[in-house]
Amino acid sequence: MKIILKEDIIGLGYKNEIVDVKPGYGRNYLIPQKKGVIASPSAIKQLEENMRQQAHKIEAQKAAAQKRADQLEGVVVEVAAKVSTTGVLYGSVNKNTVAEELAKKGIEVDRKIITMHDIKSVGEYEATIHFYKDVEVKVPVKVVAENKEELAAAAAAVEEKPAEEVAPVEETQEMIDEKEVLEDIASAE
Repeated sequence: MKIILKEDIIGLGYKNEIVDVKPGYGRNYLIPQKKGVIASPSAIKQLEENMRQQAHKIEAQKAAAQKRADQLEGVVVEVAAKVSTTGVLYGSVNKNTVAEELAKKGIEVDRKIITMHDIKSVGEYEATIHFYKDVEVKVPVKVVAENKEELAAAAAAVEEKPAEEVAPVEETQEMIDEKEVLEDIASAE
C-alpha cells in the first residue's frame, strides 16, 4: 500500500515522501492518526504541485537544519552515571538523557529525532541526530562512572582480601570407576 507521509516518521520516511507500507499499518495507524494519506493519482499530483510551490521553503528548512547540525560538530556528550563494581550502570543512558545533557550545553534537541540504543555500561558510544531528510549528525556519547571513589575503594578491598585456599579433592572410588569407563569407551573408538 502506497502512502504519502504528512510528517516525519523515523524508520519509515520523511514528510511528503511516498512510502510502501503494509495495508494494516496504513489503514489502522497512519491514516487515522493523520500521519499519511493514500497515494492515489490525484493525491500524487497535488503533492507534486505543493512541492513545486514550496521548494524555496524546503531549502530554507534544510539550511536551518544544517546550521543546527553544524552547532553539534565537535560536541561530545559526557554522562556521569552510577556504576556497579563490574562497570554496569544502575539504570541506563538513553536518548532522553542525551537530550538533557545537550540542553545543559545550550543546544536544544528534541529527543524524538535522536536515535541510539540504550547504554548499560561505561564506555564510548554514538548517537545519531536527524535534523532533516539529508541532515544528520553523529554525536559521541561518553559514559563515565559518577562514583569513582566508591569503585576504587571496592577494588582495593577485593585486592587486600587474601584468597581462600581450596582443599584438594580426593578421588573417590566412583570417580576412579567413571574414569576407567570413559577410557574404555575412548579406546574402543
